[in-house]
Amino acid sequence: MVHTMADALRENFLGNSPHWYKLTIIGFLILNPILYAFDPFIAGWVLVLEFIFTLAMALKCYPLQPGGLIAFEAIVLGMATPEAVFHEAEANFAVIMLLVFMVAGIYFLREMLLYTFTKILLGVRSKILLSLMFSFAAAFLSAFLDALTVTAVIITVAVGFYGVYHKVASGKKFSQSHDHGTDDEVHELQREDLEGFRAFLRSLMMHGAVGTALGGVTTLVGEPQNLLIAETMDWGFLEFFLKMAHISMPVLVVGLVTCALLEVTKIFGYGAPLSPVVRDVLVDYDNEMTAKRSKQDNAAIIVQAIVALMLIIALGFGLAEPGIVGLMVIVLATAFTGITEEHRIGHAFEEALPFTALLVVFFAIVAVIHHEGLFSPVIHWVMTYDGKVQEALFFAANGVLSMISDNVFVATVYIGEVEEMYKAGDLTREQFDALAVAINTGTNIPSVATPNGQAAFLFLLTSALAPLIRLSYGRMVIMALPYTITMSITGMLALWYLG
Repeated sequence: MVHTMADALRENFLGNSPHWYKLTIIGFLILNPILYAFDPFIAGWVLVLEFIFTLAMALKCYPLQPGGLIAFEAIVLGMATPEAVFHEAEANFAVIMLLVFMVAGIYFLREMLLYTFTKILLGVRSKILLSLMFSFAAAFLSAFLDALTVTAVIITVAVGFYGVYHKVASGKKFSQSHDHGTDDEVHELQREDLEGFRAFLRSLMMHGAVGTALGGVTTLVGEPQNLLIAETMDWGFLEFFLKMAHISMPVLVVGLVTCALLEVTKIFGYGAPLSPVVRDVLVDYDNEMTAKRSKQDNAAIIVQAIVALMLIIALGFGLAEPGIVGLMVIVLATAFTGITEEHRIGHAFEEALPFTALLVVFFAIVAVIHHEGLFSPVIHWVMTYDGKVQEALFFAANGVLSMISDNVFVATVYIGEVEEMYKAGDLTREQFDALAVAINTGTNIPSVATPNGQAAFLFLLTSALAPLIRLSYGRMVIMALPYTITMSITGMLALWYLG
């Protein structure tokens, strides 16, 4: 009960978050200045761990507010400057534009995507084959598109499937409100099927997310840091692919084998099948939608398919930055499907903009890492070795740091250090090439361990889908663990013996 203004302020702070969570964040804010006065380096590492905590508790409170409070306090304390944060955001402007426009663009292709994936889901009865298809499709697309774009697609599809079944489980019609409702509306007899469907979607989402990493490592357009490394090394598209192939191809094969084995063994949260009850609902939905679909609806799906093809061609051939392509998708998909009202267009941006704001807060944390030199001891330690040992340590160090920080930032720091050594004459071109391969594969492969490592994983964790299918930070880490182990070991062995 709120009796005083102090009570009101206490209740308003971080809204409906648990009381213990609010006290923890306040404790962090009190602790940071004390630690900073004692030792800025220790304070920096504690700050990074605090931010990771806010990500881990994303289902308790969206990380933008608690993470933002911690980040802004760091700037006030002098652990980073506003200019440094702006520089990090400016350096990642292409990613910000991609999030703002591409994710919104995918929203306007959802009818075509849901139609296509419904046919696939109902046509492929084997969960193992379906999982492999999701993983391989995500890997293939991520080699030519951006992993965030691919993740946006699979999120859109999963939200569509979830909404269809949840409406039926709540006693609603397919055509009723786009809002899927709450679990309180779900009939008791269908709760078990709903939980099973959530587990089914969770496993497909994780297979797809890992698939984006499997494909993202292979080409210079797969991940933002790939392009940075390729420009530093003066590698073209084919040369980049060939330089990485002795590691990326074995990792791809092992990743797909891991996908199949997880579905067969049903461990780490995988293996949940599509129950007959849910399948029947989706079949009924597909039949009803097919029967009700008008000429205008069919025309809209055809237009969306053509726009999707244009998207793939534009990104695959690098005709424009992904954000510009996303804007093109919005314009074409809305113009030719009759969506011209401002409020209807506005819905498309609801998913991406909170995450975009969170990403800029994350850049503030990255600025702290850079300003306080938190990674410097690791870099200097790795540089004391040479040969294959140095390559292996580069792979491992980049992997571990990418789990904690962001793989784009880690790759930027390491390739910059190595380039300086090469220009100083401390490395041969052959050594320079080998270390660049170790940096690229190290930041792309082991970083699947946590949502911190890759923007696509963080996007999935903080999306509207995650709470619907009960995909928390901890659950993502557990479900990613077998992939992390098999892919990292394979990458290390391939680097050591096949390089």
